[in-house]
Amino acid sequence: MYIIYSSLLFCALLALLPVYVFRLEVLKSESLHLGQRLGFIKPCRDPRKKAVWIHAVSVGEVLSLQNLVRQLRVRHPSWEIFFSTLTNTGFRLAQEKLKDVDHLFFVPFDFGWSVRRVFRAIRPSVLVLAESEFWPNLLRQAKRHSAAVILANGRVSDRSFGRYQKLKPLARHLWPHVDRFLVQTEQDRKRLEILGVPAGRVRVTGNLKSEISLRDLKPADVRRMKKHLALPGKGKVVVAGSTRPGEEDALLEGFADARRKRDDVFLILAPRHLDRVSEIEDICGRAGWTVCRKTRVRPGKSWDILVLDTMGELAHFYGLCDAAFIGGSLVPWGGHNILEPAYYGKPIFFGPYMHNFAFLAETFIRAGGAGVVRNKKDLAKVFSFRDEKSMRAMGRRAKRSLMSLQGATGKTIESIEGLMG
Repeated sequence: MYIIYSSLLFCALLALLPVYVFRLEVLKSESLHLGQRLGFIKPCRDPRKKAVWIHAVSVGEVLSLQNLVRQLRVRHPSWEIFFSTLTNTGFRLAQEKLKDVDHLFFVPFDFGWSVRRVFRAIRPSVLVLAESEFWPNLLRQAKRHSAAVILANGRVSDRSFGRYQKLKPLARHLWPHVDRFLVQTEQDRKRLEILGVPAGRVRVTGNLKSEISLRDLKPADVRRMKKHLALPGKGKVVVAGSTRPGEEDALLEGFADARRKRDDVFLILAPRHLDRVSEIEDICGRAGWTVCRKTRVRPGKSWDILVLDTMGELAHFYGLCDAAFIGGSLVPWGGHNILEPAYYGKPIFFGPYMHNFAFLAETFIRAGGAGVVRNKKDLAKVFSFRDEKSMRAMGRRAKRSLMSLQGATGKTIESIEGLMG
């Protein structure tokens, strides 16, 4: 099985590598870091220390592991923490956010020889994989090098569950290599057991993303941010975060309906991918709005719609808004994380397609901290702020819902400690 898998991976790499080289190194002037992806990292582990290797795919997983890394450093200052990512964006974010990591590198291509080279270099006692990272050769080599494997913040989405069911005979070869499955919900636990994972190795620990720790914003901070963005001090702001293609038109229609009733409401659009910034500017401009990019704001420059064209700032923009819309939910994408606006106690709204975050969406709806919007009429109500007192109460309930989900970080660290020996 491993020979067939590695052969197929090699063929895929031969076909796709020129494409990625062209996109990254030619179009974006970024390095592919091919040496690290082939397993050539500096053997820099201190043999006197224990080591843990944590792997995250990209931005979302990196953000979810911030608090885990921070708490590991506090509780075990002598441990060496190795951290790997798959994407360049994830790597840059890890450089910025994970100051407690000792060594940051790109995960190698999943060939036995390249993965083996990394294990020999860093010799971790525990390998922590985020969410749903089941790479066959990585798992196999971990066992061959006596590294315990933990799946942290695990989840089995509808799509993944369907795939694993089709490949159940092959997937059964993966599960024995994982010592602990720490999953977000009971549904994730049941799905893993259906797929053949022994019940004794699965534990529901909650969602690491609920352990977020953001910069607290005092009223004076919010006033300074609004002044910097040329926003009226008493104006109402809706932040639409991580929007996907097909959502902006509906948002603009709801915004237009509200603007006919009150002119002190403003919209901040934050696309999921920054390469859509120009497209969104065009959409807003054609609709007749005065639109401005965040990096082009100047004192006294007025706007109706601000487009967030920087990475890593969305969370703090939730801190200054009066209501938050979660993108990827008006179209069948599956939604995005709702915990950042909840951290700042904001009322949260999203569309009917939140299946990637179904547990969180249901939890917040039941608690009265979030609401579903399905069309421009629903969106217009959000933008209108007809009952501001109710909106503020909704935000407080969102904050309480977030606090009730705490605890995943401590349980994950306990599992790492238990296997470190």
